[in-house]
Amino acid sequence: MTARNLLLSGGPSHDFAGAAATLSGVIADAGVVTTVVDEPAAAIARLRDGEAGRGSRFALMTVHALHWRMEQTRYSHLRDSMAWSLSPDDAAVIDRFVRSGGGLLALHTAVICFDADPVWHALCGAAWDWETSSHPPLGTVPVTLTEAGRRHCVTAGSADFEVVDEAYRGLRLVDGVTPLARAADDPRVPLLWAREVDAGRVVTDVLGHGVESLDQPGHRAILVRAAAWATRRPPPSAPEGVPS
Repeated sequence: MTARNLLLSGGPSHDFAGAAATLSGVIADAGVVTTVVDEPAAAIARLRDGEAGRGSRFALMTVHALHWRMEQTRYSHLRDSMAWSLSPDDAAVIDRFVRSGGGLLALHTAVICFDADPVWHALCGAAWDWETSSHPPLGTVPVTLTEAGRRHCVTAGSADFEVVDEAYRGLRLVDGVTPLARAADDPRVPLLWAREVDAGRVVTDVLGHGVESLDQPGHRAILVRAAAWATRRPPPSAPEGVPS
């Protein structure tokens, strides 16, 4: 049976449409077909329908999006048209999806989404803090695997690589996060981790600012394996030139 992925996209300051097209192809390499939605309400409605047996059941939810309340002054001009608040009932839908066996792939701005809602924070393993979190300008990020990363099937056999991206700093991590990759120029900056959450599997990758990052061969190979691991599918072979 074909596995299905629900990709939540959309938001300001990024080429989310281009990234969604690229991610759909990346996840297809793991044998998973993607449906893209741009609004959180639409994504949660799809999960509710699947839970109730009224629509497609998804094996994976991918979040590469930027949806939050926009309470910061510099986003006030976007607030009326783009602000979003995650309700406790909506958070519970996502939580049930993952904990009952679904996969979650949380990419880049996913950790900014939903204003560090405690349920979402616990699933992702990290959240942006508007007081302490930051990132350098878009530029080259050297990525190195940790010892855990050299053993985990999402990253084992992969080589260190460089990618044009933003390496988030000062995230609020939950206890028990074991990074699979870090920024080589600052080992205090975790970039990727994978966790089991009850019956579900979650991969959080804070890289992925744009198409250039998502399509970088080393990064792309890890994302394919992440989608396969999160959906409990056999990991595909790495592309030519990338260690398997």
